[in-house]
Amino acid sequence: MEQGIPPSHDGELARALSGMLEDSHLAAFEDIPSLVDRHKGEAGFEEIGIYLADLQQSVLRRLWGPGGEGAQPEELKIDTTLAGRALQEVRMLRGGSEGDAPGQWWVPLLDGTERLGVLHMTSESEGDVEERMRHVSSLIALIVVSKRSFSDCHARLVRSRPMNVAAEMQWNLMPPLTFATPKVTIGAVLEPAYEIGGDAFDYSTAGSQAHVGVFDAMGHDVSAGLTANLAVAACRNHRRQGMGLVRNSEAIERVLIDEFGRGDRFVTAVIGDLDLGTGVFTWVNRGHHAPVLIRHGRWISTLKCPPAHPMGLDLGLPVTLCREQLEPGDRILLYTDGITEMRSPDSGEFGLGRFVEFMIRQNAAGLPVPETLRRLVRTVLEYHDNRLHDDATVLLVEWHGSAHEKLST
Repeated sequence: MEQGIPPSHDGELARALSGMLEDSHLAAFEDIPSLVDRHKGEAGFEEIGIYLADLQQSVLRRLWGPGGEGAQPEELKIDTTLAGRALQEVRMLRGGSEGDAPGQWWVPLLDGTERLGVLHMTSESEGDVEERMRHVSSLIALIVVSKRSFSDCHARLVRSRPMNVAAEMQWNLMPPLTFATPKVTIGAVLEPAYEIGGDAFDYSTAGSQAHVGVFDAMGHDVSAGLTANLAVAACRNHRRQGMGLVRNSEAIERVLIDEFGRGDRFVTAVIGDLDLGTGVFTWVNRGHHAPVLIRHGRWISTLKCPPAHPMGLDLGLPVTLCREQLEPGDRILLYTDGITEMRSPDSGEFGLGRFVEFMIRQNAAGLPVPETLRRLVRTVLEYHDNRLHDDATVLLVEWHGSAHEKLST
């Protein structure tokens, strides 16, 4: 029996959860609301509404089943609603959409640390309600994730406007925006979300190693997207064959030249490996901006490493493997020039200093990594009047060391 659940409710909740799981095997994404409705009563809830965050995490959109509320989904703004606050702070909040009605809750919908959205849950019973909400939301999150990758309904729900072909490729290439274990948190953002050209990020784990990378292909069109896709796929393929960082970057370059010719298409990148046990970060720089190290809430330095030429130019410059010993709590920022070099007509470049100062302030506020990055993107967009003319990508890596944090952070 799960600790914290009274015996009288344990059996009913277990049956509800097992029923949802069993029904999910043959369910499509759009069937999830009716699946949940069939079992919500046994789990102890009068209502369970599912709201998913849009691609830019600006609004929460209601997931309706077949025959639901028309073509236009119900929307709740993340920055101005109680539901949005529950998502931002990753905590359960009591209250209905029309005030603090008893028995109504907004519950974060999380897959690990990836913030999918929130649930609106209504229950007349008290006592173990928070424990039951936690179990139900965890299972619904798993079901959503298991169905979304092959669902056009999901893609339409989380998009606020049409997406170009390059962006379609990139979003299907990259991993989720957030990942965490007790030893590391990785978060990423990428804008403009609907018109991405040549930016991409990647990460993975294998045993005690975490791999990270940021890529910036020449151009801002479909060809740039194809180039970035090929570079990321080649990096993954070589990594999974056991190649180290230096050989991997050289092999990526060979793939690009074989496909596009020498110098016709090129990619800048930083790719690195973090030893999760020791905190040693190793990386190579292929013509890219140097990573930034934030320690003890202060900007310590950029991580200098002699840059080789961008992959695809075949200039013959040596590729140097560099190392940095991290301390628990250190954050490394990998980014592309769209974050720092875009100019506002009134205020000039956003700049590296403004970028890092923003990250330090948000870190001091104690916000979760995903929320810090969400606010960064909104700040950058506002600075440029919501129009970016270049891709802007940030990948944040935080090494916890022995200071195990909750996954929600």
